[in-house]
Amino acid sequence: MSPRKLPSGLLISVSLLCPKRRFQHFRPDKMSDEEYEVETILEKRVRKGKTEYLVKWKGWDNESDNTWEPEAHLDCPEIISAFNKKNEGAKDSGAEKPAEKRKSTTEGTDSSKKKAKVESRPKGFSRGLQPEKIIGATNDPGELYFLIKWKGSDEADLVPAKEANVRIPQVVIKFYEERLNWYEDDGK
Repeated sequence: MSPRKLPSGLLISVSLLCPKRRFQHFRPDKMSDEEYEVETILEKRVRKGKTEYLVKWKGWDNESDNTWEPEAHLDCPEIISAFNKKNEGAKDSGAEKPAEKRKSTTEGTDSSKKKAKVESRPKGFSRGLQPEKIIGATNDPGELYFLIKWKGSDEADLVPAKEANVRIPQVVIKFYEERLNWYEDDGK
């Protein structure tokens, strides 16, 4: 590799920085400013709400050269469409592999009974308990919720802030007052 000049004027060889074993699949003859051509699409996944495809590139035969690419980076609507049509039947027939992997094979009926029991338990104000204090807040489900500790119970429940503001306004005010920070203005 040729040496590169750093802004400070220092010359250093890139080969000294990067061990050669890291580039076992690097092919300088294939690298250029040209766009790469999609040979086929192997898989599809959704990451952070965006669809990605595992792409097999034309001229890149090693399996480790396949890459996950966001749909927006690909300019091959015909290949994507063909892949989706081919795999549409697999999803309709219920052959979704990740779901199968996550199913428990031991005591499946007992766990579903436990889930139903937990979900049928009253939550929030429907438990008939008096609130002790608000111990936290979150907007994770999309709106503001308070985590309320109840008198006579070790369990806390998430309650919509709209409901808490109406039913227990003094407890809500106390929660906010405990978190207020006052700063003195130095008159500047």
